[in-house]
Amino acid sequence: MTSYLPYLYLAIAVVFEISGTTALKASDNFSQILPTILMIASYLCAFFFVSLVMRYLPVGITYALWSGLGIVLITLISSYVFKEFPDWPAIIGLAMIIGGIIVIQLFSKSSNLHGG
Repeated sequence: MTSYLPYLYLAIAVVFEISGTTALKASDNFSQILPTILMIASYLCAFFFVSLVMRYLPVGITYALWSGLGIVLITLISSYVFKEFPDWPAIIGLAMIIGGIIVIQLFSKSSNLHGG
């Protein structure tokens, strides 16, 4: 069970990161107090959980997974919440990010918790 712990921490970090980024947009340049407070709290929690992931995975792999997942998910959320739809080049780029995450997970020894 502990081998999945860093991925649980990573999932929690991503949730807080996309929550913080969504709140950042909603804060309207920090003019709205509640979204600003939510943004600060979310980013603090995100960085805490990312630091836990780094106990198990190299920093480069951790950051690639965290930022890649965050980019893709915040794009989906911003499409729904803020009606900011990506164009085709952006969609292709997002697909490449997803492909990169898959390559890291399937083929990189650095992301292997027991072998890297």
